[in-house]
Amino acid sequence: MKPAPFEYVRPETVEGTVEALASPEAKVLAGGQSLVPIMSMRLASPSTIVDINRVSGLGGLQVTDDGVRIGALVRHRALELDDRAYDANPLLRRAVSQVAHPTIRNRGTTVGSLVHADPAAEMPAVLLLCDGSVEVVGTGGTRTVEAADFFLGPLESAVGAGELAVSATFLRPPAGSGSAWMELSRRHGDYALVGVGALVATNDRGQAMSARVVLIGVGPTPVLVELDSALPDRRADTAAWSDAVDLIVAAIDPEADIHATVEYRNQLARVLGARALRAAGCDAATRVAA
Repeated sequence: MKPAPFEYVRPETVEGTVEALASPEAKVLAGGQSLVPIMSMRLASPSTIVDINRVSGLGGLQVTDDGVRIGALVRHRALELDDRAYDANPLLRRAVSQVAHPTIRNRGTTVGSLVHADPAAEMPAVLLLCDGSVEVVGTGGTRTVEAADFFLGPLESAVGAGELAVSATFLRPPAGSGSAWMELSRRHGDYALVGVGALVATNDRGQAMSARVVLIGVGPTPVLVELDSALPDRRADTAAWSDAVDLIVAAIDPEADIHATVEYRNQLARVLGARALRAAGCDAATRVAA
């Protein structure tokens, strides 16, 4: 199928973009890897497409003492290959490398994925796990939306009509932390049936001092689970994490679909959760030893 007719505009400034987005049912085009397919299937019929690829100042990636700030035009692949971003927060590369296929990552933008807010997408979950935030510009000025408030529902973010998400910031994990990303899909590059990201902080003896996970594919938005009340007595890299896994399963509410039953998704959350926590514990031990 082909998209319904639309008006196409290509502003060169953030101010011009915000003005163009005031048009009813206008949509932003950055990478287009989500927008173009749903337009072609007539699942969305925006009146105006606002192409931001010529807008200056949106393509930067900065690594600071606080974390990694990426502009709205930074492609997944650029984030994946950036060694500075990896050193600051290895989870970014570990998760973004699982997004679809290299061809998609070459054009798709990380901020665009956040705004699209697909509950099975990796990067919204990573933003939540890392206590990140999104900077949004509109006619009323600039505001910062914390990750906990950004994802409102399936394919619904806090970016309102007439607003543009200009950047996202992923905070650095605490010192002594390790991270991991685990997911399972039916075919490589498909959306995950279930995905789990983990952050584990350990002491110099390898014992877990704090832990948290985020899950995708198990609810209308990414699900963050704090696990400090269920830390294992053994070293984090060898523990079974059984109490923590019980908390994970209790926190999710997956739905059945043509791809998986509720029971299967619960089992995946249990298995992938334990694996991700052990892997994050190993990563933390490596970093402490270094």
